Amino acid sequence: MQPLVTLLSICREEDWSMGWQSQYAQYFTARSMPLRQLAYAMCGDWHLADDLVQHTFLQLYRHWRRVEQATLDAYARKVLVNAYLSHRRKYWREYVVADPPDRAADGPADDHSAAIGAALAALPPRQRALVVLRHMEDMSISEAAELLGISEGTVKSQTARGLEKLRAALKQPALEEFRG
Repeated sequence: MQPLVTLLSICREEDWSMGWQSQYAQYFTARSMPLRQLAYAMCGDWHLADDLVQHTFLQLYRHWRRVEQATLDAYARKVLVNAYLSHRRKYWREYVVADPPDRAADGPADDHSAAIGAALAALPPRQRALVVLRHMEDMSISEAAELLGISEGTVKSQTARGLEKLRAALKQPALEEFRG
């Protein structure tokens, strides 16, 4: 992710004085794809990721004038993570469909990526969010704790448990044919 400070330094001061709607449009242009990638990393579904990002930018639009520009990225990530966790609480069941799709959905190109995606999907929502934030977004423990409103000890323990489950899910069985 490109920090907001960099985005602000790229834009000339007169561009930022055009009005809050122009600022919002510039921010949307610069940050929509990184937020979409973060949302996909958490939920594993591009359509849901788009919905989560749409919700995030709607909230940003509603509160744009009150949000400090220095904490804009943190606020956007917090809204996104909270939207994901709320969605998981609301729709925790999988729905069975009568007719299977005609073709497989576009997904990860290789088996390793598919295995990682499946292992991430098996994690509980908070653990998944923490693993993604800590290891894909390179957030510190204190940043993740502040973002989710939990203690640093909870971040450490939930991340460790999530990584342990990922390691167990991705562990390759030993090949019996190589044993003598």
